[in-house]
Amino acid sequence: MSLVWVILGLILLVVGGEFLVRSSVALSFKFNISKLVIGMTVVSFATSAPELLVSLQAALAGSSDIALGNVIGSNIANIGLVLGITVLISPMTVDKNFYKLNWPMMMLLSVVLYFMLQSGDILDRWEGAALLLSLIIFLVVLIKRSKSEPETHIEDLDETLQITSGFKITVWLLIGAFALYFGSEWLVFGAKEMAVSLGVSERVISVTMVAIGTSVPELAASVIAALKKEKAISLGNLIGSNIFNIASVLGLTAIIQPISVNSPKILSSDMIWMMAFAFILIPMIFLPKKMELGRFKGFILLASYLIFIFLAFYIEK
Repeated sequence: MSLVWVILGLILLVVGGEFLVRSSVALSFKFNISKLVIGMTVVSFATSAPELLVSLQAALAGSSDIALGNVIGSNIANIGLVLGITVLISPMTVDKNFYKLNWPMMMLLSVVLYFMLQSGDILDRWEGAALLLSLIIFLVVLIKRSKSEPETHIEDLDETLQITSGFKITVWLLIGAFALYFGSEWLVFGAKEMAVSLGVSERVISVTMVAIGTSVPELAASVIAALKKEKAISLGNLIGSNIFNIASVLGLTAIIQPISVNSPKILSSDMIWMMAFAFILIPMIFLPKKMELGRFKGFILLASYLIFIFLAFYIEK
C-alpha cells in the first residue's frame, strides 16, 4: 500500500507542477513581465514547486532525512540518471556558458551546503536565507548576461498563454495548489511507510525512489528530445535544476522549518556522491573530446548512478 501512496503522490505532483507552471506563466504575461525574466525565474521556481512541497512537508512532519534526501538524490539523479540516459541515446555538445557560470555556481552551492550541514548538523533559517539570496544574485547575473546574448534564453514559452482568461488562471492555480499539497502529503507518507516495510531508513528511500520519482518529468522530456534529435533539454537546464534544488528548495524550506541532519550517512555518503557527480562533469567535457558528452561518458554516468543506488540499499543493511 505504501507504494500506491508514493505513486499517487508523484502523479499529483506532476499534474500540480504542470498546472502551476502554466498558470504562473499566464499570470506573468498579464503583468507584462518580459519573456526572458519569465523563463529564468517564474518557470524555474514553478518547476521546483514539487520538490519544495515534498521537502517542506517532510521537514514539518519531522522527517528531515526525506527533506534533505529528496534534494540530494534529485541532484544526483539529474546528472547520473537523466543526463546519463540522454547522452547514451544522443551525444550532446556543451555550451561554453556551462563552465563559465552554471557549473561553478552548482559546485559552489554543493560545497557550501556540505559545510553548512556539517557545521552544526542543521540547516538553520539564516543559512537558508543565505542560500536563497545567492540564488537571487545568480539570477540577476544570468538575466543581465542573457540580455546581451539573446541566444542563451533558457525556456521556450507557450505563446498561447498570453491570452488566457483570469478565470482560467485562477482555476489552474487552485488545481495546481491542491494537487501539489496532497501529492506531497501522500508521497511523504508513502515514503515513510515504505521505509518501515523494507526495513531501511527514510534517507535511503528519499535519495533513491523519491528522488527518481521527482526526476521522472525531466527524464521523460530528455529521452523524448534525444529520440527526436531535438536540443530541448540541455545540460544547462539540468544544472539549473540542481542550483534551484539547493538554493530555493532547501533555502525556502530551512527559512520556514530548519532542517536537521538525523542520519550521518547524509554527510559521509550522499553529499559526497552529489559533489562527485557535480565535479566529474568538468573533466568529462574536456577529455578526451572537448565540449562534447558522448555515449561512453553517458554509460559511465549511468553505471555510477546504479552503483550509488546499489550501495545506498546494501550498505544500509
